Order: sequence, then structure tokens, then C-alpha cells
Amino acid sequence: MAYQFYKRGRWKKRKIQNFSSTPSFLILLLLIFGLVACGGKSPSASQHNTADSSNPDSNLTFFDVTLEQADEVGRPIWKVRAKTAKYTKEKQIGQAENPYGELYQDGKIVYQIKADVADIEQDGKQLFLKGKIFATDPNNGIVLQGNELEWRPKEDLLIVRNKINGTHKKLQAVAQEVRVKTREQRMEFSGGVVANSIDPQMQVRTEHLIWNIKDEKLIGDRPLEIDRYKDNKISDRGKGNSAEVNLKTKIATVQKNAQLELLDPPMQIASNSMTWNMNAETVTTNSPTRMFQRAENVTVTANQGEMKIPQKTVYLTGNVNAVGLRRQSLRSNTLTWYLDNKLVEAQGNVVYRQIDPPLNFVGETAVGNLQTENIVVKGGSSSGRVVTEIIPQEKANR
Repeated sequence: MAYQFYKRGRWKKRKIQNFSSTPSFLILLLLIFGLVACGGKSPSASQHNTADSSNPDSNLTFFDVTLEQADEVGRPIWKVRAKTAKYTKEKQIGQAENPYGELYQDGKIVYQIKADVADIEQDGKQLFLKGKIFATDPNNGIVLQGNELEWRPKEDLLIVRNKINGTHKKLQAVAQEVRVKTREQRMEFSGGVVANSIDPQMQVRTEHLIWNIKDEKLIGDRPLEIDRYKDNKISDRGKGNSAEVNLKTKIATVQKNAQLELLDPPMQIASNSMTWNMNAETVTTNSPTRMFQRAENVTVTANQGEMKIPQKTVYLTGNVNAVGLRRQSLRSNTLTWYLDNKLVEAQGNVVYRQIDPPLNFVGETAVGNLQTENIVVKGGSSSGRVVTEIIPQEKANR
């Protein structure tokens, strides 16, 4: 059996009668015929080939080769050109030197590919390249670099594997694999993903990250960590079981075991649902939240909370309970916490309790420093006076 190279990259087997007793002469004749059929002209001196006469079907070398494949209606789905290419019976095509070409979807170029050296395989439905490969989206400038490339046009799927490095004007990412849906303009990075956003300046670390290119959104459906930077220094650190980051609005929504640690002021915020506005520098929780201020060792829990980071002010609502180092506590319906002034303002059903000396205050409002136990409670009961309960020492020690 011998092989001929036809248009659209198809290799076909044909039975050849023994017109000559010299196998190499037959092979040379067939290859010239194949190249004429592909290019429409006789091969030039640079378009020659060699063959192993002892096993003519196993290894053929071509120069200035073009691989083409079309869909059912004749539209191209890939074109790959190479200076040299070795054909093997097992792989359809073997190693190619300086391959470059285009991947098509719906007749339009979706990626341009190139490499120094690559192993190329094709079966009419899929294209495989192995080597140091670069794939560039000419529409948005995304460049994917990896060591393996697979193009499945019927699935609208481009896969780049083995130490991925993706670059774009808004995002840079490294991973073990990326899967690209060209029509949806969506990328899925997996395996040791580290993505760096330019604006907002942040880094995302996870095992699986989806990038909706058109919507400018990053979606993490696995545990992830987010570092926010200011002047190239980490200012805030967040993490959770899942998150969505809108690069356009610079808002991150973190779900399930969401935590945020601020460096200035030093504050830890935890909730199951957290909205982190990096542009406005606010943090909002719409589910039960816990905030811990390390400097004063004060912990506050509430149904909802909001923090304005530049103002260093926290607003909490619903079942607010603030607890200090010595277990002194302040309960209220709402609480405003001024971190710079170490001041709290509580309103609605206020109950202040301290352990030493043991006493309770009940009122409508309270203002003061919880850490120093300097709290002024106002209003209370129907007469508008504060109700004070002094707890006997022996009762308090029980």
C-alpha cells in the first residue's frame, strides 16, 4: 500500500499494481502526483520528499506542507502549514517544523496557532499538536501558551494542556489546562489556577476558574482565595467556597464560608454571603455575620452588616451582639462601630452587661467604648429612664 496527500489534509490508501520492481520509484511517482493534486502545479525543488524504501508506508518526509480540513458544507475548520512534516502510518502526520496556521469556526478564524516544533495528528474530526505551542485569538488578543493543543470543531472546543500560560490586557493566568468555547467566549482553567487581574489589581487562586470574556466575569465554583492589592502590596484577603468577580464593576460576590481579612484597619469579616466592592471599598453581608477586631479584641455578630473601609466604620443590624475581652457585652437592634475612635453607638432594645463588677443596663440607646467598659446607656421602660440591675457578687459567681 502507498499514500497520497490530497486537499483538506486527507491521506488515502490506494492499491498499486507493481509497474516497477523498484519500490522507491513507485513511491516517488505517487508523491509527485499527490503534490500536484494538492497544489495544482509540479513541486519545486524545495517541495521534495524522502521515504524509507525498506518500509515505504511507515515514514515519509514532506517539505512546505499544508494540512487542510473542511466541514460538511466545505467551510474550513483548520489549516496548518509547516516547512517540513514527517508522515507516519500510525499518526497520519508526525513531527512538523515551524507549523503555523488557523482554526476556524463557522468559516471564520477563531485562533491562530504556531510552534517551533510540534507533533501533529488529525483524523478529519480533531486536530492534535504537541510541542511548545502558541494560540492567539485575533479578535480579543488572548494568547494561550502550552505544550499540547486539541481542536474539536464539532464541539466548539479548544483544549490547551500542560503548563498553561494565558495572557490578555485585563487578565493573566497559569493553570494545567484551559478549555475554550469560542462561540460562548468562555474559558475554563483547571489545575493549580493562579489568575492576576490588572484592574482591579488582584490575584485569584483556585483549582477551577471560569472566565466569561464577553461579560468580563470570573466565576469560581471551588474553594478559592482572593488577594486585593494597593500600590503592589496586599491590602485585603478574601476566601470562600465559591465566588463571582465582575471585572467591569470591580465587585466580588463570595458565597459559603466567605471570609475577608483587612489589613487596615485590622479586621476579620465572616459570612455565608458577602459582597466586596473593590472600587468603593465597601463590604456588605446579607446573611448572619461575624466581625472580629484584633487590636481591641472585640467580636460583633449580627444578621447583616456593612463596612466602609476608608472611613473605618461598620454598620450592623438585627440581633447585634458585641463582646469584649472581659466578656462585657452590648446587645441592640442596630450598632454603628467607629473603629478609629474605638466608639460604638447602639440603638433599640439596648442591653449592656459586664462581669466585673457584675451589672446590667437596659435602655434605648448606648454610646461608649466597649473595651474600656465606659458605656453610657440612655432611655428605657415606659418612663424613658434607664433600668439598672446590680448583680450581687455571690450570685454572679454561681
